[in-house]
Amino acid sequence: MGDVITIDGPAGSGKSTVARILAGKIGYTYLDTGAMYRAIALLVKERNISLEDKRGLKDICRSMNIRFLYDSDPPCVFLGDRDISDAIRTSEMDMLSSRVSAIKEVREAMKVLQRNMANDIDIVAEGRDMGTVVFPDARIKFFLTASFEIRAERRYSERRMKGDSISFEIIKKELMKRDLQDSSRDLAPLRPAMDAIIVDTTDMDLKEVVNKMLFYIENC
Repeated sequence: MGDVITIDGPAGSGKSTVARILAGKIGYTYLDTGAMYRAIALLVKERNISLEDKRGLKDICRSMNIRFLYDSDPPCVFLGDRDISDAIRTSEMDMLSSRVSAIKEVREAMKVLQRNMANDIDIVAEGRDMGTVVFPDARIKFFLTASFEIRAERRYSERRMKGDSISFEIIKKELMKRDLQDSSRDLAPLRPAMDAIIVDTTDMDLKEVVNKMLFYIENC
């Protein structure tokens, strides 16, 4: 397995943007595991598969041909030749992916796939259980966090930039629900690894966060 750096954290903590920039600066491949779960959620919806149908869910995981196109920023996500980048970045997929990711059979299948993707390359893996479950032996583990209000504001800005007219109050309700789902699930709940470096991004801009993490990478 190549060198692995993990970045975990709750929604709105900035981990996706930071992971993408960090990977580019150190020449590693960016692994967006959240997009992988969102892709599964999209297929579950489109194929009308019940979350109780474990065989159907495992079939999706085994047959899913997901790939990332890193020439764009953010990277485009494809299922086969189909660009699903916009389809998976919705409130519905956000909540459904959280439910899907709490299913043992899905989690186990994704763990194998994610580890296989890191076999021969150096990666920055971003998600919610990268440092605790998928890559417990990663060289460096980060856990990004921020205050609830700041995370909600970031998520609201992202959605508004995409032309979504959703209200800030709805964003806060969605974020609160997502936090509860992620932190209270029995399987791989959101939490920092024991040896993770905690980075609170509440009062930091993007450049400061990236530089702080680069310092740890270069000196650990």
